[in-house]
Amino acid sequence: MALELVNVDEYPTVETVCLRCGGPANLRFAGPCESCTLELRERLSGDAREISSEYVPKMNVTPNAVASKDD
Repeated sequence: MALELVNVDEYPTVETVCLRCGGPANLRFAGPCESCTLELRERLSGDAREISSEYVPKMNVTPNAVASKDD
């Protein structure tokens, strides 16, 4: 399956309703209006942080008998 690049500027804006606030908006595709998009980015943005990728099971967890079976 090949990727198909889409030029967003080729699509005209259409008078529609914002899917988040319900207000009128001129959008190319269905979704939130520009003010809602800015509000969401401001509210939900965060700093990236490093997390530990090593899994250490709790002591009360026992391995599955089928998964640990030797062939």
